Amino acid sequence: MNLLSPFGWLYGRAANMRNYLYDRGTFASHSLRARTISIGNITVGGTGKTPLVALVTKMLAEKGEKVCVLTRGYGRENPKERVLVSDGENVLVDAKTGGDEPVELAYKLIGKAVVIADADRVSAAKWSLEKFGVTAFVLDDGFQHRRAKRDLDIVCIDATDPFGGHGVLPAGRLREPIGNLKRADAVVITRANFADNIEDLKFQISNLNPAAPVFQSENRIAVLQTLEEFHAKTQISQRNAKDLRAFAFCALGSPNSFFEQLKRENFDLAGTEAYPDHHIYTQNDIIELEKKAGEEAIGVLLTTAKDAVKLIDLKFGIACCVVEIEPVISNAEKFRALITAS
Repeated sequence: MNLLSPFGWLYGRAANMRNYLYDRGTFASHSLRARTISIGNITVGGTGKTPLVALVTKMLAEKGEKVCVLTRGYGRENPKERVLVSDGENVLVDAKTGGDEPVELAYKLIGKAVVIADADRVSAAKWSLEKFGVTAFVLDDGFQHRRAKRDLDIVCIDATDPFGGHGVLPAGRLREPIGNLKRADAVVITRANFADNIEDLKFQISNLNPAAPVFQSENRIAVLQTLEEFHAKTQISQRNAKDLRAFAFCALGSPNSFFEQLKRENFDLAGTEAYPDHHIYTQNDIIELEKKAGEEAIGVLLTTAKDAVKLIDLKFGIACCVVEIEPVISNAEKFRALITAS
């Protein structure tokens, strides 16, 4: 028996009560006065949500929308402060100020979206409407943020660990009881290429929410460039790092998914190092990494875009390349039509 199960039961009851109060109107949900799409999770930890946020934002921008990504910005220095991470043309702050994921999104979405980190996303939306003339919002990690109304609620479920052991926090990794998946308008199974039980998982999801379309998403490496090129925002170089013995490191909610992606795409991976999610790197971290790499005669270090935004002021003695992963959605035209519907 899980000794934390009673606490998980209490947490789940509290989550259900909160949802009930929103459903009956006791707690108010506020319109953001523009098309609003939420991308969220039902579990804690990395589910491949950030690449999907970027993809949805690009789809809206390609339709001609003036898009704003609203994110809480976990791990930033002052979580109560509103931070304009990007004005749509420039990345304006570093990861300590804006949070690693918001700054990562800002890099990915230059020329396509404003990015704002603010715990009060309703207030931030009102400000961005007045300042930037926004016509569409994307809520990053918004499934539990019910104070902001949304036109489309998309939930990401990681194929490699769909329901976090089926226990609600702290007994498992569910943020709320699994039955609340019925609120979702659509579900995206991420990292579908890493699991063998996709049809069973789709069946489980459809039983919980028969009305929601279920899409599959597979990861692929879209960009590989040096750390210097990444920070300079220059054209993609497509470095042939596969020819070099590599050491990979990251600070993600699901680090093994990154390492597995590299192996599947035939990188010569000699070693890995995983740090806690949102870890802030120091020069000493890099020194220790390079010591380990030196023992294996490593030719290149590999990391993610989320990590790269925190490495801008650090010095490397071994070449470091940034691997950017993008989702490939099954039934892509149906998914695009869902996103861009008026």
